[in-house]
Amino acid sequence: MKLLKKYLLINYSQTFFPIFLTLYAITSIIFLVKIASLTSIIQINFLELIELYSYSIPIILFYTLPISIFFAIALTLSKLSSEYELIVITSFGLNPIKILNFLFPTLLLSSVLLLLLSLALIPKADYMKKKFLDSKKTEAQFNIKASEYGQAFGKWLMYVNKEDKGIYKDIVLFQQDQIEDTFIISDVATMSNNGSSLSLNLTTGKAFMITDKVNQIDFKSMVINNDIKSSSKINNIEDLIEYWKDINTNETKAEDFVFSILTSLYPIISILFALYIGFYNPRYQKNNSSILAISLTTFFFITILQLQYLGLNLLLYIPVAWILISIFLYSFRIKPHY
Repeated sequence: MKLLKKYLLINYSQTFFPIFLTLYAITSIIFLVKIASLTSIIQINFLELIELYSYSIPIILFYTLPISIFFAIALTLSKLSSEYELIVITSFGLNPIKILNFLFPTLLLSSVLLLLLSLALIPKADYMKKKFLDSKKTEAQFNIKASEYGQAFGKWLMYVNKEDKGIYKDIVLFQQDQIEDTFIISDVATMSNNGSSLSLNLTTGKAFMITDKVNQIDFKSMVINNDIKSSSKINNIEDLIEYWKDINTNETKAEDFVFSILTSLYPIISILFALYIGFYNPRYQKNNSSILAISLTTFFFITILQLQYLGLNLLLYIPVAWILISIFLYSFRIKPHY
């Protein structure tokens, strides 16, 4: 039995890693393209690019692992069937369920890992990514350059004539909205970071509020604050619990929670589908394992996305329905023959 278990695990790993690495590479390219598009907003060097990519690793793993695991099991069984090895194994009294029990601990560990990724590491990585981007946007706002047009400070368009060691001279600010246009000129300005906001400190200038008439204010000192966006901190278990606490009232977060749980359980609740796909007699039946695996996986995730309006009820409906369908197919096609 130990030799058989080892043999099955070796065949499973030989199928799993090529599928997983291929999907991981394709998904990574997609995320790297998205990261590259951020360079139009912020400036990052190579090390910062790697750091930003590292925050995407949990979600890349979450998208690729469930599909890779299910495909690997189905295709491993299919390969053994095509070489008549499963027929030989079952002839010794091992039915498909007993054969699959050798792989069940791996499936269980995979689902636990996926739950950890989706409920803990992805929110944490998302928080770290937002924190990183906020920091870079803040840094970009500090890098106001002299004699350049199109620079912004929050909602204000800003032009600086001269800059010397963080002291800006001859500043022009402009802000337009539906009620009034505001135009500010100042002799000198400095910037300061207060942690939760950036402050532009203006000295000696004039402000013009333009509606259907023009109002002018002369000032000796003016401070314009620009709040820095910050997401909820996720540093420990309590923060994670607080993060998921509002799934009953936050529709978007509830959908993320449901999708995370169901995707994490997909390898386990699809065990019998893997048997249905992988077990066949190569003398009388064609090998349609790849087509069936792709079709079932696509149908599963499309169903989740289409029924998201049911909210948390999907956590009951989808697994029960999916398992019942797999039991029916297994009992109808596989069990009577093996």
